[in-house]
Amino acid sequence: MNTQLLSIALDVILLPLVGSLIAGFFGKIIGKRATHTIAIALVGIAFVMATYLFKMIVLNGQPAEEGVVYTWMQSGAFQFDVSLLLDRLSATMICIVTFVSLAVHIYTVGYMADDPGYQRFFCYVSLFTFAMLILVLANNLLIMFFGWEGVGLVSYLLIGFWFKRESAVFGSLKAFLANRVGDIGFILAIAVTLTYFGHLDYHTIFAHIPDVMGKTISIFSGGPSSVITVICVLLFIGAMGKSAQVPLHVWLPESMEGPTPISALIHAATMVTAGIYMVARMSPLFEYSEAALTLVLMLGATTCLFMGLLAVFNQDIKRVIAYSTISQLGYMTVALGASAYDAAIFHLVTHAFFKALLFLAAGSVILGMHHEQDMRKMGGLARYMPVTYLTFFIGALSLSAIPPFAGFYSKDSIIEAVRLCHIPGGTYAYFCVLAGAFITPLYIFRALFLTFHGKPRMDEETRRHVKESRWVILIPLLALAVPSIIAGGILVGPMLFWKPLLLGNSIFVLPEHDVLARLAPEFQGARMMAIHASQTLAFWLSLAGIVTAWAFSLRYTHVADQLKKRFSWLYAIMMDKYGFDDFNQLVFVRGSRKLGNFFYHVTDLIIIDGIFVNGSGKLIRWFARVARQVQSGYVYHYTFAMITGLLVFLGWLLLGH
Repeated sequence: MNTQLLSIALDVILLPLVGSLIAGFFGKIIGKRATHTIAIALVGIAFVMATYLFKMIVLNGQPAEEGVVYTWMQSGAFQFDVSLLLDRLSATMICIVTFVSLAVHIYTVGYMADDPGYQRFFCYVSLFTFAMLILVLANNLLIMFFGWEGVGLVSYLLIGFWFKRESAVFGSLKAFLANRVGDIGFILAIAVTLTYFGHLDYHTIFAHIPDVMGKTISIFSGGPSSVITVICVLLFIGAMGKSAQVPLHVWLPESMEGPTPISALIHAATMVTAGIYMVARMSPLFEYSEAALTLVLMLGATTCLFMGLLAVFNQDIKRVIAYSTISQLGYMTVALGASAYDAAIFHLVTHAFFKALLFLAAGSVILGMHHEQDMRKMGGLARYMPVTYLTFFIGALSLSAIPPFAGFYSKDSIIEAVRLCHIPGGTYAYFCVLAGAFITPLYIFRALFLTFHGKPRMDEETRRHVKESRWVILIPLLALAVPSIIAGGILVGPMLFWKPLLLGNSIFVLPEHDVLARLAPEFQGARMMAIHASQTLAFWLSLAGIVTAWAFSLRYTHVADQLKKRFSWLYAIMMDKYGFDDFNQLVFVRGSRKLGNFFYHVTDLIIIDGIFVNGSGKLIRWFARVARQVQSGYVYHYTFAMITGLLVFLGWLLLGH
């Protein structure tokens, strides 16, 4: 580590690790208060340091820095280093990660106060932050993969935190296995990259792209494929697992079995955005593979639309927000496929604020309702929980892209970028993101109206005890509400349109793919963008979504019931979640069990045990039984055998000559 900034970056990584170790090994000894004080203080210091790094690299314009912490391994010509990269993209990401993590740490003090696993939870949350920071600050694919696997492992522990619940165990295992499917793609991408580029650090890979562009690799009999396309597709398979893109999205709703603070941490700025960050980081590779960009665009658009529809039909307040996360990740993925990488990171940033806000506000509601999550048993909570209601309302407006809230600037930029992109599949993607503009406010305002408006639908005992949450829970909500309002207007110009861009040269786009450059002449500032929102179709679709949610949730509830009966087949499909879970259970779970039973009964019992193990013993016993018959003890038997052997030998000699 040669520079002061890189040393500070290393400290940012290590501080949450120290907090995790203290909470894990000494939490029971030092007690709850000391545990959360130390963990929060260390993450808070990390956030302050990350803010300083952001100021120096992004605002003051210091050049990107990278350095080797130590050499991990050397094998022949290959050297694998633990090294860091501090540039505009990583500096922005560590600010978001540490800020959301700090808010979640503070919120946890109130939410998990009575949980017997209090210290263990702080250990896991700090460890999760450590792994995510490694992923973001790595300067090569191998160290990124270390952080990648770290967040996957700790998410398994956090989702299954209440391990005595069968549903929590199932959800954590499902998340772990679904992510391993994506990780296979990432591992293969690393292998192919090392084979053809001879190195895994980003700058070396990007510098040798011209040398590899013409090379092909044969995977299937259909013919050779571009090496760069193969690497990009494999990388995106890894991103599909972490960022919950269809069909590897199935784990994310199940992760709601974990405590609400970790739902906010996983689904806002950390684990689920790892795939988005990885594709943006590898933009110089993706830019040279239109086939890979098309795949990214199409799958992102499909995820955006169809996962948003599932949120409309869900009754669990946390699962509504979970499906919303999948849909918003679809928006980010669409932006990546359209080569609007800066817009994808911009939406990642704004989404981190308003989605963490929505999750933590939902957690406040769940606490007030004594851990009830069914919105059909809520209603009228605005009068009992006004601060929670206000913050949830702010988050809903930002998610729905209503100006001037943060989500408006990032989502509207993505929609306009997709409109201008010429990547194959662009028309389909544009339809999906426009439809999503209507569906998003429909499901989130349906949740808001069912939860906070109308007549109370809870039982009398619950209603008497409903009250606003403690300030230790409300302070993080208020802290997240502020950037959910103003962050979009502040960042839209520097991140997307003004030169030099906030992310600078950490993102690479070919001139023919640069849709944001085509949008730049139309940008006249954040204020004018908000004023002119009424001229866009997306804005009116958002308003229509809010009105529809109000009508079906509060005013004309009988119409919703009639539509449910009339289109029962469609309702059944939505309740079945398009059959993804059933397919996985039937094909992969039951199929693997049947395959395992086949190998056990046929391969293990019949072939290995029956033939090789028991068969060899039976063969020896048979041979011994036959041999015993020869050893009779009678001289004439032995004489007969000798004469027979002599005749055979003589016959062989005669026939041989």
